[in-house]
Amino acid sequence: MLGARSLRTFRGWSVIVGAALFAPVVSASELHVGAAGVSITPDRPVALSGQMHTRISRSVRSPVVANALALESREGDRVIDQAVMVACDLVAIPGPILRRSRELVGARIPDFDAAKLILSATHTHTAPVLEEGFYEIPKDGVMQPGEYADFLVARVADAAVAAWRARKPSKVGWGLGHAVVAQNRRSIYADGRSVMYGATALPDFRGIEGPEDHGVEVLFVWDEAGKLIATAVNLACPSQEVEGESSVDADAWHEIRESLKARHGADLVVLGWTGAAGDQSPHLMYRKRAEERMRALRKRSRLEELAARVVAAWDEAHEGAKQEAVAGAPLVHKVASLDLPPRIVSEADAASAAEKVAKLSKDPANRRLVLWHQDVVDRRRQQQAGEARPYRIEMHALRLGDVAIATNPFELYTQYGIQMKARSKALQTFIIQLAGPGTYLPTEPAVRGGGYSAIAESNQVGPEGGQVLSDKTVEILNAMWPE
Repeated sequence: MLGARSLRTFRGWSVIVGAALFAPVVSASELHVGAAGVSITPDRPVALSGQMHTRISRSVRSPVVANALALESREGDRVIDQAVMVACDLVAIPGPILRRSRELVGARIPDFDAAKLILSATHTHTAPVLEEGFYEIPKDGVMQPGEYADFLVARVADAAVAAWRARKPSKVGWGLGHAVVAQNRRSIYADGRSVMYGATALPDFRGIEGPEDHGVEVLFVWDEAGKLIATAVNLACPSQEVEGESSVDADAWHEIRESLKARHGADLVVLGWTGAAGDQSPHLMYRKRAEERMRALRKRSRLEELAARVVAAWDEAHEGAKQEAVAGAPLVHKVASLDLPPRIVSEADAASAAEKVAKLSKDPANRRLVLWHQDVVDRRRQQQAGEARPYRIEMHALRLGDVAIATNPFELYTQYGIQMKARSKALQTFIIQLAGPGTYLPTEPAVRGGGYSAIAESNQVGPEGGQVLSDKTVEILNAMWPE
């Protein structure tokens, strides 16, 4: 069993990187950038990911896409550093999808270090299921997860390779706007409980649990002639306004992309980067009637309303950034493995989960929920046997000119993202969550309050691991800005 001494040991397991992590930043004489996008929309009905029950798509409301940005810094013919970042309209990035994508990309572009391929998800809840075994899915007339995974990996590789081959000397810029899109979705009550999407009109409602981050961090890429060829928009909100529907849908990112393309050209590549937003959502938590009245008066759908706010923030950022387009911005890209202490599963956690497994197992339709609860029982058993292991993650840290970019694989609570941004030495810091398989990473107040996203079923890593992640991310980023 893991006691206090074991937890102290876990605190020491944090970073596995080479000495090159703290190498000085080198200014490149040239920055070469390429961008490309591909559709990852299935051509047949698929099971949709993001809920605890099976949903089969009946239609495609908007295409889901993978958009890639390739970066390479050079001094003459010498390569200094590289990165290819692919933003996907998916709920998360399972490990096998990342590994297979790197294998394909590495085979097709051997002059690129495939370990520096980054995949991230916008967290739309209306994209295909990627892994077998989690849902009861009809066999007839439905594209199976394994089939879709093969299709997806090939398309992601196509996007990465196309972006890599399109790279040319470019200028980059960065800017900041603001948009009220995310709302903290956890209500707190007089008895100390926290509930995701909890009703706020109740007499015992006492407030919203955590903060929100309304900043919109934007990266811009122009070719040498001054044409805008790509932009990345970092928004601390998951893409899940239409999360319960039964159609393939990129959610608000579709409207955002189409609006920007209408203004700046149909070939503009727009990457959606989801910031630290595990406790956020675009769903309204209070003032709903007033919000809906104003939306109706403006004659917008809810998705159009969200997109209009993001695009207005993008315009704010663009107005400033275009005045300071930078040629030869230094690029530094470090990859680190972090060992995080796992969340401890209590006896009560395991007993509650086991009771739910026994009840739900009677109906095959509950397969997703049964697996969710069973994992808690299994983790408790591993702890008792002394077999618990640190939770190893891959994180990427980049410096591009004056800005920093850091990834993590979680649905990371916003408080951690704010902490990283505030402590970073960079002029601006982009935090990209879901560059990996997901699972929520809550704060200590959230764990005390309980509720979905903060219970043992929702977390492989708890607040102690969240603090290690935050501290190490800041340490790695700040090493790129030596005094």
